Amino acid sequence: MKSIELRQKFLKFFEEKGHKIIPSASLVPLENVEFAPTQRVLFTTAGMHPLVPYLLGQSHPEGQRLVNIQRCLRTDDIEDVGDNVHNTFFEMLGNWSLGDYWKEKTISWSYEFLINFLKLDSKRIYVSVFAGDNDAPFDQESFEIWRKLGVNEDHIFKYGKSQNWWGPIGQTGPCGPDTEMFYDLNPSQGKVDPAGNSNRFVEIWNDVFMQYDRQADGSFRPLKQKNVDTGMGLERILMVLQNTPSIYEIDVFLPLAKKIEDLSENFNVKSARIVADHLRAAVFLILDGVIPSNVERGYVLRRLVRRAIRHAALLQIKRDFLNDLAKIVIKTYGEIYPNLGEFQATILEELAKEEDKFKKALASGIRQFEKIKGDISGRYAFDLYQNYGFPIELTIELAEENNKKIDIVGFEKEFRAHQKLSQKAGQKTKGGLVSQSDKTVKLHTATHLLHQALREVLGTHVHQAGSHITEERLRFDFSHQEKLTDNEIKKVENIVNQKIKNDLKVYQKTIPKEAAQEAGAIGLFAQKYGDLVSVYYISPTDKIEDAFSKEFCGGPHAKTTGKLGKFKIIKEESLGSGIRRIYATINK
Repeated sequence: MKSIELRQKFLKFFEEKGHKIIPSASLVPLENVEFAPTQRVLFTTAGMHPLVPYLLGQSHPEGQRLVNIQRCLRTDDIEDVGDNVHNTFFEMLGNWSLGDYWKEKTISWSYEFLINFLKLDSKRIYVSVFAGDNDAPFDQESFEIWRKLGVNEDHIFKYGKSQNWWGPIGQTGPCGPDTEMFYDLNPSQGKVDPAGNSNRFVEIWNDVFMQYDRQADGSFRPLKQKNVDTGMGLERILMVLQNTPSIYEIDVFLPLAKKIEDLSENFNVKSARIVADHLRAAVFLILDGVIPSNVERGYVLRRLVRRAIRHAALLQIKRDFLNDLAKIVIKTYGEIYPNLGEFQATILEELAKEEDKFKKALASGIRQFEKIKGDISGRYAFDLYQNYGFPIELTIELAEENNKKIDIVGFEKEFRAHQKLSQKAGQKTKGGLVSQSDKTVKLHTATHLLHQALREVLGTHVHQAGSHITEERLRFDFSHQEKLTDNEIKKVENIVNQKIKNDLKVYQKTIPKEAAQEAGAIGLFAQKYGDLVSVYYISPTDKIEDAFSKEFCGGPHAKTTGKLGKFKIIKEESLGSGIRRIYATINK
């Protein structure tokens, strides 16, 4: 069965059972302090992640039964990439019940789809259920449902939380027991425990029963609304359906794998798989608005790209290759994600810049590494990071390959010292300001007015994703799916200019984060904050509740809006799926 047929069968199966098909969310989660202030992760790691508000009780506009194919990214297993079953980027087939059906329907439908629609051999299905502990009891109900469906008791295994408990995503939130389905790739070897035996068993589906809400103190409270969240990895089930030895031989990987092999002069399987996986992940990250950098999401993207380049060097791919491979990914997935074609130029440009930047440093850095006698000191590791752009993970990888030890503690000490110097040097560049002058301070204040005006015109889903301010203009990135119309741009400009005309005062308070959130203050997209936060609010009175704009911010700002001048949007463009960018100026 080809991947396109699997997608169609899955969506149709659940649509016929009353589920509404919803689109895949971005790999970059939209943060909303109203619904889930604690659920901060860098990437969408599972199909349920974008649905947290609805799992907590908010009504979904499409109803209580949902189905989709969600793109996901996880890097906690990055060292396992290159084996038969691990990816960083992957797609998850999932269906949800938001307070509707429960275990009987969920498990029965999963089994029905696997056996009747995918035509898997029922005798090769193994399952596991939650064994129970001090927090929650043994999942007797799931155990009995599997028995009733005809699964032999010696194919049903009981595991603890490490195997059969899902969530929460962060420290708190929805979670509960799950039941997993495994497929036996080699039944002639006799019956054994499937856990951890990935050479013989492939975990193909996981049904999660969200019954609990984990509290900050570690306790578990029953959820008011019980939910079902299921996830079946597209790549893993295709490996079973297409009878391939690994996920890297399925139809969505084959064109990419062939091109890598053709380019290689010193082919090895693991490096080829790492290049394929990381390049595919990089394409989708850039599509969703991430660009290579040294912080957070950008750092993960940079690490993936540079690790791919490093393994391409081991394969002796001697020419620039990232764009050739990216075009194959875009072509392979273009029918499923049409916006890949729309953003192809951006994707290729970012990859080409990163490839050019790192390939020159890679050869020099490796030569420097080879000069090091004995183990790697923290100072040497930091030198490779600072002067050659080697992420510490890459140096660790090189050290392991050469049987060298590395002083991680020493590296971290050097890194922290460097950070302190950078912070001192950067105290004059607050709030995305390249320099701190009267003009840039005014432009920074204008970004706050712009942010709130966008939320009023487009909706409260708008959140800042970054800013950059020079003497000439401000650049403001924000979460929004659609291109702004001329009318929307005009409305935003009018709101900002009216607030400037009103000559509102800019106030600052340092208050507890919770109090700031209760007052409606909003934070920078994907930024971490301490218990006490600095809030700047622009208001006709000194009361924060009367403010037009209120944001977590370190400053600096103009004292009143009347000093800013006339605000004008000069350009609006897409930065990737779900992220827009505005350039604007102020003039006297």
